[in-house]
Amino acid sequence: MKTRRLNTDTEIPMLGFGTYLISNDKAAQAVAVAIGAGYRHIDTAEGYHNESGVGLGIRQAMESERLSRSDLFVTTKLWPGNQAWGQPAKTTETTVTSLEESLARLGLEYVDLYLIHAPFERAQRLAQWHGLLELKRQGKARAIGVSNFSIQHIEELGAAGLPLPEANQIELHPWSQKPELVRYLNDHSITPIAYSSLVPLSTWRTAPGHDSAKTDRMKWEGEQANNPFKIMAQKHAVTEAQILLRWAIQKGYPVLPKSTDPSRIRTNANLFNFQLDDADMSALEQMDRGEGVAWSSGDPTLAP
Repeated sequence: MKTRRLNTDTEIPMLGFGTYLISNDKAAQAVAVAIGAGYRHIDTAEGYHNESGVGLGIRQAMESERLSRSDLFVTTKLWPGNQAWGQPAKTTETTVTSLEESLARLGLEYVDLYLIHAPFERAQRLAQWHGLLELKRQGKARAIGVSNFSIQHIEELGAAGLPLPEANQIELHPWSQKPELVRYLNDHSITPIAYSSLVPLSTWRTAPGHDSAKTDRMKWEGEQANNPFKIMAQKHAVTEAQILLRWAIQKGYPVLPKSTDPSRIRTNANLFNFQLDDADMSALEQMDRGEGVAWSSGDPTLAP
């Protein structure tokens, strides 16, 4: 399995399995299938409300595949709270408690990566980061990072004299390439982890209850015959999803495709037996449309 280094003793697999919008009762089966198909990174979060199911799937797969804990990489995320939504913001102490509760639900002694899910509360961001630093010191998180953080949010940590994150999980795909942020992350040895890689597909989050964020700014064009992802998929004899995921991997971003369909789970894992050529990558480079649809750091309901 190809990996990218997070710190001196931690490497993250380039292929991960995302579990957002997978219910707790379906998570175990999906995770077990994914691990059986070769995924070695499983991504969940306190806010997904499926950590118990994810943990069960991990244990089932470890037994059936005869894997040890060190064979797997597990990520979960702190839900930081948001006063604007009537939720108390997490403190340093409750940040530590939150991971302990996540570990209990997962049935694990540690996670490989613990992230602050979003930069909601300016007054508590530093306190939460202190909590993550303490959890790493205790060995309950091998690496720590953030999600949906901007350059400004990360520089806030550095200005306080604190170590910078080891990863930033952000929306990344050809329609939202974030070149300035990615350049900053790479320059500061912060690994960009891509989520919502499949946004450009016409089928992205169209299942009932999945709340697709289709906007006028980003029209879905997957049904068009001249869709470039379709053309590249035909050229390489793969799916459009594989094209999008392979683009991210060639850019150096670990990916987190999600599905509950066993066939699709297995297909999405087949990313290392083909390569996009220079013409493909150049064409994809021209498709950037801006910030994205899954998250907006400019959302006025969020603290800057």
